[in-house]
Amino acid sequence: AVDESELLTVPDGWKEPAFTREDNPKGLLEESSFATLFPKYREAYLRECWPLVQKALSEHYVNATLDLIEGSMTVTTTKKTFDPYAIIRARDLIKLLARSVPFEQAVRILQDDVACDIIKIGSLVRKRDTFIKRRGRLLGPKGSTLKALELLTNCYIMVQGNTVSALGPFSGLKEVRKVVLDTMKNIHPIYNIKTLMIKRELAKDPELRSQSWERFLPKFKRKNLKKRKEPKKKNTKKEYTPFPPPQPESQVDKELASGEYFLKERQKKRKRMEEIKAKQADAVKKRQEERNKAFIPPKEKPVVKTKKASTEKKIDVEAIKEKVKNAKKKKLGALPVEEVKLKMAADEKKKKKK
Repeated sequence: AVDESELLTVPDGWKEPAFTREDNPKGLLEESSFATLFPKYREAYLRECWPLVQKALSEHYVNATLDLIEGSMTVTTTKKTFDPYAIIRARDLIKLLARSVPFEQAVRILQDDVACDIIKIGSLVRKRDTFIKRRGRLLGPKGSTLKALELLTNCYIMVQGNTVSALGPFSGLKEVRKVVLDTMKNIHPIYNIKTLMIKRELAKDPELRSQSWERFLPKFKRKNLKKRKEPKKKNTKKEYTPFPPPQPESQVDKELASGEYFLKERQKKRKRMEEIKAKQADAVKKRQEERNKAFIPPKEKPVVKTKKASTEKKIDVEAIKEKVKNAKKKKLGALPVEEVKLKMAADEKKKKKK
């Protein structure tokens, strides 16, 4: 009896046997070819590394041609080609070279356990500014986010223009695609990196191989903190009434209400002229007031009289007398000769007594 969990897993260190000429001794019946265009800025690099590309593909008996006039790369099978999948790998190689992947990395696609994935991200975001921000988020500060993603997935990742080229094992490519698409959907790559780190630690435990990892993985809730800005002018709905609004008064109705309608043409003209003259008089009055403002003198500040400092000072005679007395008591300078002799004699007497 064999445990089912053991049957579902691949043994550690197992590799699929390499495809040799013995597996397909008669070769291929038809010739297959693939071509891809490359941008002009890649021309100089492709010229340099093209001999290396031809050498690498010649080991698999695949021809490669570089057309600089048309700006294309073509790979074709030959009569000696025995591996039918070699042309697919050669196609992926020229695709990666066109997407700015260096030759040292792109040539790894010819290995059996390495695959590639070119993710198109240009059409996932509408606004160009938003697209550039999210693409920059995938790179991270000084490329740190991209480097962390490469270490966790064991893949080489190249962000160029509107595409992301990834090169590595199949399991890693699946994770890279998920992270890239989530980043373009405004989910920060740090969340996926945290999940990948936990999965990497869980994979080391053989007991958890047949168990679900959902309980260990973090669940991030999407928070929309930005509140909708309230408009300055709020449109309030009026109460519904079945009756239509009253009809606005016409010019004739206004004239009938003021009695102007019944006046004669002369009287109407006179009234209009009086209104015009009244307006003109108001305008002249305002203009005159503006002009007169320049002739109004400014208000002067009141003069403040400064108080003269009193020159007379009260002299304290008693305090001066005290100072003189104290000065007399103090002995200034060296002692007189007689006092010095007396002092020396007293010191000698003391020494003799001892």
